[in-house]
Amino acid sequence: MKKSERLNDMIRYLNSREYFNLNDLMAKYNISKSTALRDISSLEQLGMPIFSEHGRHGRYGILKNRLLSPIIFTIDEVYALYFAMLTLESYQSTPFHLNVTKLNEKFENCLSKNQIQHIHKMKKVLQFEVNQHNNVSRFLDKILKSILNESICKIQYLKNNEKKSYYVQFFKISARFGQWYATGIEFNTNKYRVFRCDKITFIEDQDINAYFSIDDLISRSLDIYQSERCIDFEVEILAQAQDIFYKEHYPSMKIEIGHKTVVKGFYNPREEEFIANYFLKYGHSVISVKPDSLKQIILDKIQNLFKHYQKL
Repeated sequence: MKKSERLNDMIRYLNSREYFNLNDLMAKYNISKSTALRDISSLEQLGMPIFSEHGRHGRYGILKNRLLSPIIFTIDEVYALYFAMLTLESYQSTPFHLNVTKLNEKFENCLSKNQIQHIHKMKKVLQFEVNQHNNVSRFLDKILKSILNESICKIQYLKNNEKKSYYVQFFKISARFGQWYATGIEFNTNKYRVFRCDKITFIEDQDINAYFSIDDLISRSLDIYQSERCIDFEVEILAQAQDIFYKEHYPSMKIEIGHKTVVKGFYNPREEEFIANYFLKYGHSVISVKPDSLKQIILDKIQNLFKHYQKL
């Protein structure tokens, strides 16, 4: 292990301890006493608040209430973190209180001029597929806080241009196809619901004990979502169309690849239109559709689209 890698690991190791001695470092990293002493000196130079206690049973301690000492990153790790940060630019809203431009400036202040010039060149030639988020979601931070606190919220939600109130225990926030979504259990009906975050116009924590833990809700989310009247489907597609599935699919779907390539899953009543629109994206790659009711909905949509273009 190189010294830089060892020091990096040592910082993480020691930050979980209040005290340590030379033997701890010598045994963990298979190093000599002199190397351990030099490493401790290097850690102090990096800003780690280490103090020594002398005596027969001397040891080293780390000051309480200290911040995590600087981690040493390789230049490739720095570049990876930088470009991960740049993906935030496509989000109109995030659950975090930050300004991406200022974050970018702070990051670049830690780099040399040559490194900054290098990453600016990389920005011109590296492109990441990210859906642009144009709608503002004002309450992402409050939704995240309610999830972490396992609390129930009262929200006002704009549905069909009408404000409706719901009591919800949220357990997941997701970004898909240019929108933020929050998933939760509606308190009064105990039903799984997905809300578009930009349509939430008000949120307030309620003094109501939550029924479920986050882990319980996450593990049971698909079971909760699946109603007793759900409808199973099987859509066989061409093998080369599996890329369409991997680019976009939903938790209620899975793909089976063998002598046939089949997308299987279920949808609840009133979700037929959504599922039909999804499979329209497969175009000529669809070989068969079950049940017939789903096939008929897809066919009706195609015919309506055909009539629309005939009138143009």
